[in-house]
Amino acid sequence: MIIYEPTWKSYVVESTEPVFSIDECKEIIRTGKSLPSEDAEIQTLEGGKEATGNKKDYKVRQTNIAWIPFKKAPWLYTRLEHWMHTVNNKHMGFYQLQIGELSQFTMYSKKQHYDWHTDSSFQMQKSPCVRKMSMVLLLNDPKEFKGGAFQVIDKKKTFHVKQGYALFFASFIAHRVLPVTKGNRISLTTWFGGPPLT
Repeated sequence: MIIYEPTWKSYVVESTEPVFSIDECKEIIRTGKSLPSEDAEIQTLEGGKEATGNKKDYKVRQTNIAWIPFKKAPWLYTRLEHWMHTVNNKHMGFYQLQIGELSQFTMYSKKQHYDWHTDSSFQMQKSPCVRKMSMVLLLNDPKEFKGGAFQVIDKKKTFHVKQGYALFFASFIAHRVLPVTKGNRISLTTWFGGPPLT
């Protein structure tokens, strides 16, 4: 017998209304810029096993990031939790989602990018946190930069969200950010996890 997923399910969902207002986006940007910035790293595969540490690989990823502490912006996490439940209940149906990781404030400057990757690993011994749903939200006005398109699965699925709007997708889906050619692309990334997938 062939079992099908429910017709209401979708693993890629674009918000039809803003998650954060323009003023709230500006506040998040102020908060993000006030935090310690770091050069983003990637997980690597060595000899078929995932490395114990991360490393910088500018061919794959080049961007600056900061982590927003829960106590620094509780209102932000309250809003994200609401959207997590709304999107999950209407579209994805994952079991017992929660916010277990800090949100990532991400800034892509000219020529910076993040090549194809997924947010969940296939090497479970190195990734105990089970990421089920990811969210990428644009914090600044898309008129402030060129390039930096967000793509899911393949180059035929390109998304251009508005300021304050977000794209939600299953964490196991491959995605990338194309190089920025002018200005800065500023986004907020959040992962929603839960019990292991069964």
